Amino acid sequence: MGNRLSKIYTRTGDDGTTGMGDGSRIAKSSALIELIGTLDECNALLGIAASYCETAGYRHEAEIITQIQHRMFNAGGELSVPGMQLIHEEDVSWVEASIDGINEHLPALKEFILPGGNLSASATHVVRTVVRRAERQAVGLSNELEISPSLIRWLNRLSDLLFVLARSLARKDGGEVLWQNPTR
Repeated sequence: MGNRLSKIYTRTGDDGTTGMGDGSRIAKSSALIELIGTLDECNALLGIAASYCETAGYRHEAEIITQIQHRMFNAGGELSVPGMQLIHEEDVSWVEASIDGINEHLPALKEFILPGGNLSASATHVVRTVVRRAERQAVGLSNELEISPSLIRWLNRLSDLLFVLARSLARKDGGEVLWQNPTR
């Protein structure tokens, strides 16, 4: 890591801009900063999910979430430095392998499920929805800026990983909540 912050407030953002990783400044209201902020939100929510997993004794799942957090940090870093790529096809492959490893222990999905089951699963479902928002933002922004196709694929697969992880967590304690149409 380059310069360490010795002072948290700098006043440089008082004009409505924020510093990018390459030293340039950009409006805090820009779509790029919105996407970077959404990734930061994802990372914070991943921290909650990991904490719930740790508390429940689901150490393996907490480790998977921590690995996602490191990559999520890289995704934000990639977007903050034009031309830098920190999410690669190997990261997409890791997500796919993780999905396959979790999904092989789950029964076939024959019904819709509702987010819930326990705190770990619920928190994982919440972050899944925010990852989907980040993916939509990245796809939209890719029409204006160069966004790595690997980053977009990673976000797409990541929401799938979080879905199967939430299913697995729900089945550990409490069970999956199956959707029942209340109008029938």
